[in-house]
Amino acid sequence: MKNTYFLFSKVAADVLAAIKKECTSVSISVDVNQSKAEFAIKDNSLILDDVNTVSFDDLRYIKKHERKLFEYTDNVLSPVEYRGEHYYKLVPTPDYAPTVEISGVQMHRTKDYDPFIDAKQKVQEVIAPGFNVLDTCSGLGYTAIWSMRLGASSVMSLERDEYILKIRQHNPWSKELNNENITVVHTDAVAYVKTLEANQFDAVIHDPPRFSLSGEMYSKDFYQDLHRVLRKNGRLFHYTGTPYSKRKGNSFQDNTMKRLVSVGFTKQQAKPETLGLSVIKR
Repeated sequence: MKNTYFLFSKVAADVLAAIKKECTSVSISVDVNQSKAEFAIKDNSLILDDVNTVSFDDLRYIKKHERKLFEYTDNVLSPVEYRGEHYYKLVPTPDYAPTVEISGVQMHRTKDYDPFIDAKQKVQEVIAPGFNVLDTCSGLGYTAIWSMRLGASSVMSLERDEYILKIRQHNPWSKELNNENITVVHTDAVAYVKTLEANQFDAVIHDPPRFSLSGEMYSKDFYQDLHRVLRKNGRLFHYTGTPYSKRKGNSFQDNTMKRLVSVGFTKQQAKPETLGLSVIKR
């Protein structure tokens, strides 16, 4: 079995600093900040194992690319990225879980935020032990993973973008999606939810791309479908972000709440700490 290591700018900088100090070893993370281990330094190179040795030149190259995450396997350095209609890449954070970036737009908050813990805070708004959960926009799978960690009995996790599905196959933080109680469906959520039976979920986590990219996921018609598949007193957390807030204040969230209420949800207080709305099916 091949060993795969994950390296990024901060890790490379730490190794280069250790080389400059003529250290014989260095403590770094090679699983994107999940843990740390001690590795040897020899001949200005990082020794990962008997096969994999990262050269000084590769370390300098990694350090220069602050917004890329690299896999290192069989002495081959590869960025975790794909190019399709858009440019997708897994982007490291200095100390936390990575995010995914699509043509320059990050899918998680990262400034002073851990994307993984940010997902936990969203899930905590609506999940209770034993819940059957619908996760409409799975992304890297963090909300589905936290739903299970917080006691959900099952999660149906929807993701339409094939490149996001590919990206998360490389992400160590997404491994818990292999849980047998998480059903991952490669599909368009707007169309797929229409096919689901009514009253089958206790909670919905709706964390869509921004409005300019996926306006249909903010529509009254889609909210009606989410209301239909929820059981009575079912809970919905809807991440909205704060688009246009500099020009229009809270009007985007206010108008989103009006559409949710119009299809039968009970108005609740907005959640500024999670940049979202939490509502209940009447």
